[in-house]
Amino acid sequence: MPTVRLLCAGAAQGLVKALQPHFLANSGADVQARFGAVGAMKELLLAGEACDVFVTTTAMLNALVAEGRLQSGTEALLGNVRTGIAVPSADPRPDVATPAALRDALLAADTLHFPDPMRSTAGIHFAKVMRELGVFEQLEPRFRTGPNGATAMRELAALGGACAIGCTQVTEINYTEGVALVGALPDRFELATDYAAAIAADATQPGLARAFIALLTGPESLMLRRAGGFDC
Repeated sequence: MPTVRLLCAGAAQGLVKALQPHFLANSGADVQARFGAVGAMKELLLAGEACDVFVTTTAMLNALVAEGRLQSGTEALLGNVRTGIAVPSADPRPDVATPAALRDALLAADTLHFPDPMRSTAGIHFAKVMRELGVFEQLEPRFRTGPNGATAMRELAALGGACAIGCTQVTEINYTEGVALVGALPDRFELATDYAAAIAADATQPGLARAFIALLTGPESLMLRRAGGFDC
């Protein structure tokens, strides 16, 4: 069976998994995907990991196109994703609408779940937010970080009933069973990130890669993207 190899930002993990059966049925090709923080996916690409389609932030994608790592002219936008706060589904929703309310909610939590603060878009940003709120050092012993947002949210869901809170991109919250989106970060801290896909420079299945990008970013998946948290 022909296979499209995908290196993909965690923000699009739920979308890709939802589309895999449709792509297989219509193309006869499987999708072999690796998901993670954008920094980790870039490291894999640069290290020579087999890749046909690369999904990341538009800023990183444009840089990789300029470097010749991705094929120019194959870029396609998935949509824009905001960063939000989550809690286990059965827990009360704290007020996070203002910086002061968010600060209080974070201080009240026993554990804080978020993705890699060095290599993931949401993790880097959330660490910055906590520093701006003046609570980073106080909260650091309570950090429970995952390699990506999906992993962090699964760990948050597994706690169920504990006094825990999480932060990652809205798509990763919406696609994770057992957690609920409380809301986006307050306007002062808003982070909305554009995601896009392109064909890798050394793709071995360029035709199938182009077909999968068309499905991922086109009208067939528009409602699914919106339902998952992409603004498009």
